[in-house]
Amino acid sequence: MKEKEQTFLNLIENHKGIMYKISKMYMDKPDDQQDLFQEIVCQLWKSYDTFRNESQFSTWMYRVAVNTAIVFLKKEKRKVDKYEIVSENIKDDEGDAHIKESQLDHFYKAVQKLEKIDKAIIFYQLEGFSHKEISQNMGISEGNARVKLNRAKEKLKEIIKNQGYGL
Repeated sequence: MKEKEQTFLNLIENHKGIMYKISKMYMDKPDDQQDLFQEIVCQLWKSYDTFRNESQFSTWMYRVAVNTAIVFLKKEKRKVDKYEIVSENIKDDEGDAHIKESQLDHFYKAVQKLEKIDKAIIFYQLEGFSHKEISQNMGISEGNARVKLNRAKEKLKEIIKNQGYGL
């Protein structure tokens, strides 16, 4: 295997969590999530030669992944369906794991209802980016990043509350 290909595969392996999160944020069904994940990997490979090491690989990867998710949605003309809050294949004896999985599932379904920009900002927040880093990645001022993040959080809280989960 060529060195370039091996380096790419190592980077993908080290940062695959980003792609899983974006796939879950933009797609509701596991099959669609897997399709999007594969599309993201393809686009990353096609774009790999454009990565110039001017930013962290994960930052560049995130940008490509989000753009791919948006194009994927438009191309496939997929619409987010109304969701039922149902945990699939959860055993009663899993205790806290069951509750956490249910909460996480509920959270991702709520995130899917956000606008594209709000999803991106929430993702950056989940990844631990500072307001300054969010502003740089989004091409907006730091103050605007703070405002957008707070508004996105409020929207997310409202969606979760309206779905009956309560806060």
